[in-house]
Amino acid sequence: MQDKRVDLNGVKVYPFASEKELLDYVDSCPGILVAINAEKILHANDQTRAIINRNIGYCDGSGAVMALKQKGYKEVRKIAGCELWLKIIQRFLKEKTFYLVGSKPQVIEETVAKLKAEYPEIHIVGYRDGYLKSEQERLDLIADIVDKKPGVVFVAMGSPKQELLMEEIQKRHKAIFQGLGGSFDVYTGHVERAPEWWVNHNLEFAYRLLKEPKRIKRQIYLVKYAWWLLWRKL
Repeated sequence: MQDKRVDLNGVKVYPFASEKELLDYVDSCPGILVAINAEKILHANDQTRAIINRNIGYCDGSGAVMALKQKGYKEVRKIAGCELWLKIIQRFLKEKTFYLVGSKPQVIEETVAKLKAEYPEIHIVGYRDGYLKSEQERLDLIADIVDKKPGVVFVAMGSPKQELLMEEIQKRHKAIFQGLGGSFDVYTGHVERAPEWWVNHNLEFAYRLLKEPKRIKRQIYLVKYAWWLLWRKL
């Protein structure tokens, strides 16, 4: 799979054909999962490219999927990060331990409580919110994870902050890592995800725009990305 990574504007993406293929890969080759969408491809810079290319970039958006299909990877599938972390829990529930970092104190508490209710067998060895107020708090967090040796670490702090933290932890402890952005907020109902119809028709971005019109300044990039796809510039 390492040799099958596909270059999209300098961003190397794994063309996983299913969630199972991705899960099998990280089971045999644990690493840091990084969600890739049109925005990350279009706005890639030297730092973000390096972070993604050191790790396991997977298609989290339909824009990335369309670009890969243009390059001949017809079986590639969109794998939503806000669903993937729960699939990871389901897959490794009985064999691995878990550590969660991110979001506000209330949200992380609710996330852990809901996980324990939905997955009674889950073994969460540690968790904390994503507001690291000092260098000492960051070092204490890393030391705690290294000491408790979880098999899976979820970090929901936004990119590239979450990836840089995961890379620092990974230097001292090997595990499956996934950056989650705002997934804890979605899981606990603090942020509404698009209804299934919008998701299934690759219109999740449009639903979010209807809910948050101020996102137009951020999502105008989709026009440029569509132009790149049309003229095969990726």
